[in-house]
Amino acid sequence: MKIAVASPPLPKSIADALFWLKKLTKEAAGRQAEIICFPETFIPGYPLEEYQPELSSPEKMRYALAEGSKIAAENRIAIILPMDHFAGDKIFNVANVIAPDGEVLGYQAKTQLDPSEDELWSPGTARQLFEINGLKFGITICHEGFRYPESVRWAARSGAQVVFHPHCAGSNISGNLPAQWGSPDSPYYEKAIMMRALENTIFFASANYATKFPESASSLVAPDGKCLAHGVYGEPGVFVTDIDLNEATGLLAKRFKPEHYAY
Repeated sequence: MKIAVASPPLPKSIADALFWLKKLTKEAAGRQAEIICFPETFIPGYPLEEYQPELSSPEKMRYALAEGSKIAAENRIAIILPMDHFAGDKIFNVANVIAPDGEVLGYQAKTQLDPSEDELWSPGTARQLFEINGLKFGITICHEGFRYPESVRWAARSGAQVVFHPHCAGSNISGNLPAQWGSPDSPYYEKAIMMRALENTIFFASANYATKFPESASSLVAPDGKCLAHGVYGEPGVFVTDIDLNEATGLLAKRFKPEHYAY
């Protein structure tokens, strides 16, 4: 199966996000990818201290999700589309799952918020497993995938062959441009990406924005911990990689004995 991981820029507006969604999805589909993942809250954009995205609303998010469904159907490709999600008086940080025919299969809400996000979103309360074209996968969003490996282990123990990881780590104002994936001199994020795959014997596909100074690359790591592909640091784009799902045995995740770790 070919999977795609996108590295768009931080969107200037919701319309700009939809432009990049259409552009990168079309490119991935043209290279025979069956599913593509975008970064955290791609619509309307992740609210960094230096960057404020267009204000979201229930109406804007419904429109954007409908447009995402059209793009998926037009290109016959599944899309993992992270967005704001409104439910009653709460806003959730979610990753929508859209099937190749445009049907929205559901979403994974971020259950473990970063402390800085407590005033932005409400935490989700459940983990989800999805299946498209024979691919079983879970989703862990940014902080929870980096700091709470349990979110990935749950998916792997539930049968996921791939866990997708939309995130945001970087800046357009200050920082360094990495020269080597997994460098000891870089922030720990890429090491965590490697470990989530290795410690669960699954594929781990992590999508980040193409900021000028990224702290991690969009990456795909194999069950043995090898980085199979990653985006070009600081450059918008998408990579497509062919993976053998038989390699994702989930061996180490399945050997975990939770009864030995009662809290």
